[in-house]
Amino acid sequence: MASPVRPPITPMLARLVRELPAGSLTYEPKWDGFRCIAFAEPDGIDLRSRHDRPLARYFPELVVGFDNVVERRSGSALARSFVVDGEILLADERGRGRPGPDFAVLMSRLHPAATRVERLRHETPARFVAFDVLADGPTDLRDRPFLDRRGALERLLAGVDPVISATPATRDAGEARRWLEGTLPGVDGVVAKPDDLRYEAGRRSMIKIKRLRTADCVVAGLRATETRGVTSLLLGLYDASAALRHVGSITQLSAADRHGFLGELAPLAIPLEEHPWRDGFAIGASPLGRLPGSAARWTPDMEHDWLPLRPERVVEAGFDQVDGDRFRHPARFIRWRPDRTAASCSIDQILSTPPAADREAVAVRGGT
Repeated sequence: MASPVRPPITPMLARLVRELPAGSLTYEPKWDGFRCIAFAEPDGIDLRSRHDRPLARYFPELVVGFDNVVERRSGSALARSFVVDGEILLADERGRGRPGPDFAVLMSRLHPAATRVERLRHETPARFVAFDVLADGPTDLRDRPFLDRRGALERLLAGVDPVISATPATRDAGEARRWLEGTLPGVDGVVAKPDDLRYEAGRRSMIKIKRLRTADCVVAGLRATETRGVTSLLLGLYDASAALRHVGSITQLSAADRHGFLGELAPLAIPLEEHPWRDGFAIGASPLGRLPGSAARWTPDMEHDWLPLRPERVVEAGFDQVDGDRFRHPARFIRWRPDRTAASCSIDQILSTPPAADREAVAVRGGT
């Protein structure tokens, strides 16, 4: 029998907090992968992204995995169709999720060539981690409390190989805090779900907890307009060869800071010919492309739309994820660091895995 839940479905979302909530909650790891809703039917597997993009052709190993689940159910009284919400992750030879920097590798799986897809399924295999179930056979579960859905999910995927599995879950806040400290690979936070939570498509009804890391960065340039003041601060860090690498931008500033920073930083303006980025700056090839506020690419033949600054001022920037050697998302302004010299701002701050003590939540200054 066909499932009563059919695409398109907008996934339920989560609102961000910085501290782990307490109460009648189930905690789950927040995975760093592709959000995906899987519609499994005896006549085919349909994988859809958060924005309803079809994904099945890019991940044939997941199609096989879901087919195996459907087939396993065919020998019982259970209905064969089901719909689950989860995350697509890269998997190593042990079937465990890889750390967050491999997100760009996961993006490279979205390749149009069938021969490349076939090769990548073996070179960078994926797995599916399910964290909710929307339908089981003819039964629509979206209005059931989360605890009921969690039980249904565990029964649905019990005994399945590591390619398709249910996400770990705990009622122990202490264990959830350890997840926040990085004890599981591929995890960049924790999701908390109230016991009575219904599946509310498109609504931020879940709670996600992510703690900011910070790095002291050189302010090497800015973008500004006459009316808005500073629209972004361009950030740099020094690598082992003493080259200043562009690693990202700060874009979330209050109106007061936008205009105040322009006055503070304008005296540091220098001709492009005297700047470390006079020959351009680049972030290297990435399937992620250019993300809003992230590190960008500039070469001398391109329009000069930023103001070069003498690399002296240091800012403490808050960030969550790093892709290789750049911030994945716009960084947050925390505070100026007049006690730090620009030369002391090394790229090691973002390349190495931070100790737990450096993952403490910070009070964020300025706009949001």
